[in-house]
Amino acid sequence: MIFVFYALAAVLIWISAKSFLGGIRYLQYFKTELAKPRPEFTPFVSLIVPCRGVDQGLPDNLRAFFDQDYPAFELIFVIDKAADASAEIIEEISRINTQVSTGSGSDLGGTSTQLIIAPKATTSGQKVENLREAVLHVSDESQVFVFADSDARPSGDWLRYLVAPLQDEAIGAATGYRWFISKTPTFASEMRSVWNASIASALGPDSGSNFCWGGSTAIRRQIFERLEIREKWRGTLSDDFTLSHAVNGAGLPIIFVPQALTASVEDSTFHELLEFTTRQMKITRVYATPLWVMSLVGTGLFNIVMIAAFLIVILSRQNGLAVYISLATLALVTFFSIGKAWLRLKAASLALTSYKSEVARQFWTQNTLWLISPALFFYNSVAALLSRRLTWRGITYELKSPRETVIITD
Repeated sequence: MIFVFYALAAVLIWISAKSFLGGIRYLQYFKTELAKPRPEFTPFVSLIVPCRGVDQGLPDNLRAFFDQDYPAFELIFVIDKAADASAEIIEEISRINTQVSTGSGSDLGGTSTQLIIAPKATTSGQKVENLREAVLHVSDESQVFVFADSDARPSGDWLRYLVAPLQDEAIGAATGYRWFISKTPTFASEMRSVWNASIASALGPDSGSNFCWGGSTAIRRQIFERLEIREKWRGTLSDDFTLSHAVNGAGLPIIFVPQALTASVEDSTFHELLEFTTRQMKITRVYATPLWVMSLVGTGLFNIVMIAAFLIVILSRQNGLAVYISLATLALVTFFSIGKAWLRLKAASLALTSYKSEVARQFWTQNTLWLISPALFFYNSVAALLSRRLTWRGITYELKSPRETVIITD
């Protein structure tokens, strides 16, 4: 049995070292991309933001979409009922900011807004139904579709940089990702940030392995229509996995844009932490099964080896080979894991310049909670194995397949 431990420990050390090297490449990619000059490619954009309920800090989030350093775009907010709690906020923010933004300019200058009411979803996720409806209302002048989430708070140059890679018509899509920042740090809030950060660092220079994040994705209208994304969304729950599969299937690259790393400023309870992370993994199991298997096996390996190594060191009565190998395993995995967490946090601090102090405040949590985040990932992965039912924005769904979504309760 001890030789099985040695073999598993060697595998974990190798994986940890590989992850650390990936962190180095991740930080270097951020430095290279952030050093590029301000892009001037600014086609007319339809920025679509589906909303349901009132997110923490929703007024600030909505204002951030208006406050973009971009010459001409339209904002399309979409809800599924006129009485939605977000409607009044959307209308008020739109009224104030549209008056300011469209004070001068051409027909396509400034920012115009629409508030669209989508039909109730019957065979798709409500967010997907909102998006499918919204793309029917875009301007005839629109060249690029940008999809964003209402819980995101982008920087002022987010839209300009997110759209920039699409100047190359061979690019399939451009994407950012979220970085959670809590207003009042708690264990649950910081744990969610650490959990999410490990996924953020899966994006990078390899355009072939990148994926679209629905909270910050840009795609040329021509490609969106050629790939028939609206039709492919029918019956699905995950807008971004479906979009990623379509773009990858067409052999088109997905570019990750560090300048589009987007803050989500909100707190989390422990229940919300478990609900969010488990929902993500259930969606991953259905739409990207190999990634779910990797999570299940990888985090299972981490937990088994680290616990076994710790117990060997604590319980062994003599300093034999097993103790030395256990100590080496604990030391090396800790070194590589802290190194990866630090590199990832450094990259985030370079991109999120408006939140430098908040990101710096995460130094201790990002560099310590990595130790228990694999246990949370393993829990999420097992939960996804046992059930495909999840609740999202007050609606409970059953994921039958990537193209079949059943609404249980609304």
